[in-house]
Amino acid sequence: MNKAPILFAILFSLFTIQLHAQIYGCTDSEAENFNESATINDGSCQYIIDTIAPNSSAMLSNTISETSGLIMWNKQLCTHNDSNGDAILYAIDSVNGAITNTLSIPGEINVDWEDLSQDDDYIYIGDFGNNISGNREDLKILKISKSSMLNNSPAVESINFSYSDQIDFTPQETNTTDFDCEAFIVTTDSIFLFTKQWNEQKTSIYALPKSPGTYVAQHKTTIEVEGLITGANFIESKNTLTLCGYSTALHPFIYLIYDFQNFDLPTANKRKIVLSMPFHQVEAITSTNGLKYFITNENFSTFNLKQQLHTIDLTPFLEKHPPYSLGVSNHKTKKEFSVYPVPSYHYINIKAKEDINFNDYLMLNYLGQMVLSGTWDLNQKRIDISELPIGVYQLKIGRFTQKIVKH
Repeated sequence: MNKAPILFAILFSLFTIQLHAQIYGCTDSEAENFNESATINDGSCQYIIDTIAPNSSAMLSNTISETSGLIMWNKQLCTHNDSNGDAILYAIDSVNGAITNTLSIPGEINVDWEDLSQDDDYIYIGDFGNNISGNREDLKILKISKSSMLNNSPAVESINFSYSDQIDFTPQETNTTDFDCEAFIVTTDSIFLFTKQWNEQKTSIYALPKSPGTYVAQHKTTIEVEGLITGANFIESKNTLTLCGYSTALHPFIYLIYDFQNFDLPTANKRKIVLSMPFHQVEAITSTNGLKYFITNENFSTFNLKQQLHTIDLTPFLEKHPPYSLGVSNHKTKKEFSVYPVPSYHYINIKAKEDINFNDYLMLNYLGQMVLSGTWDLNQKRIDISELPIGVYQLKIGRFTQKIVKH
């Protein structure tokens, strides 16, 4: 008897069962579209845009009014200025922001230094700012051994690069290019660049080796961040990538990317968190544990906003997620109330379980400011939002929060 057809049938059956067991969807219980049946996260999670305030803020010296990069090294924060010609790193106190030390990088010119990164043995400085004409052909990352810096004699190597999809080097109008970079990270074997796309408000991600040499940075993916990315931090052991930036209206934000493998960012959870400090031109971000962060903003004379160092805490957004969660359940029951239609022009309707009894509701704008409030119960089925400006809001009812879009 020929057993091959039987064996094939068994293998095909097992393969089919395995396929049916793999359900793609949003596996994050904190998301609006959490799918309890999903077994594989596909990057589709959608979140309410939360607003948080800094835990503390400290003024920085006028010497570093254009602070642009930030890392924590040798028990101190390190930063630098943006494109003032001075090739200097500044060590600053993590509590009061005071300059505690300076280190010049001999033989280098700060053409447009935009960010700092590091690995166990090296510090990397990104000289790749390109917003003036969008046609720089001298983009590079300085690679400096930490041991040489501790000996006060920096040994500098250069990683030169161009973008794989930039073929036109005709000078552009200022702040219009797609090839301006202000953020990057260093992983075990690669460097990843995050561009600041001025027109489309996206960030494209490019990869290149971290060994000295000349390379073509390869485009990997593009993310719709709806803003300008200016800094990046990566906790490789916890697969947590955190970007900072601001909108064209100068409202700063954090863009949190987590729950991914092998740097497959399209499948990651992506969550935008607005910082309640409008008109602050946030430029840099760093963290040592992925939960508590330092960020800096540069001087913005138009609104008389001075350069500052801030601390923020993202624990509430990550504490339930591996590897941060320590046995904390990540289960979420089905929603007990819903709001529709979204988006809406005049009224939003509310549907809730009959055994839920709320008193007050609040409507918050993207700055976390209350713009509407009232009393709600099961007899009131809708809320009039016709007087609100077009935009995105948060409706808070009891312990529940729902994203509202007014158009």
